[in-house]
Amino acid sequence: MKYVFSLLLTFCAYHSFAQSSYQDSINSYIKNYITTHEVVKGDDRKQMHFFDVNEKYRVTAKFEKAQTDQWFEMPTSGRIKKVFRVYGVLSFKINDTLVKLNLYQSQGLMSNDQYKNYLFLPFTDATTGAETYESGRYIDLQTSDIKNNEVVIDFNKAYNPYCAYVSGVYNCPIPPAANHLPVAILAGEMVYGKH
Repeated sequence: MKYVFSLLLTFCAYHSFAQSSYQDSINSYIKNYITTHEVVKGDDRKQMHFFDVNEKYRVTAKFEKAQTDQWFEMPTSGRIKKVFRVYGVLSFKINDTLVKLNLYQSQGLMSNDQYKNYLFLPFTDATTGAETYESGRYIDLQTSDIKNNEVVIDFNKAYNPYCAYVSGVYNCPIPPAANHLPVAILAGEMVYGKH
């Protein structure tokens, strides 16, 4: 009995450490994101807000490669449309709801060695326009993040486009209707401004 209790204590301590280290790593990620932000500077960075880190919004999605390589123009907040293609479809459960998101690849970035493996995951959800930015949020992924037809999506790393801070300057892609989630993603960056 003492052995079982000892094992239980070890498991609980490990689980607590794992949970704590995950939260610490995301909090460190967020802190770095804020202090190195290219658009929001100085004291304005105090107006950047995030939901509390919640590991349930780190999900493993099934990846299915797109059947076509057809390029299309994705509308943006400005006059310039950006050219993308659907790289694949991600399906996963969140809040007990099975959902799908299209994962996009940018034509413009493919010619840049630094960003040629970059994948783009724009989305809106039930918090959009209330707790989060009205035009949606983004997550960055790499082709190397796809392993055995699975991808880990961490919504705690969801961030706002530059247009959330400055209007009329940037051409921020607007998430297509296919990438609207019917559930609330209470993770990642919140709407910019005083709370």
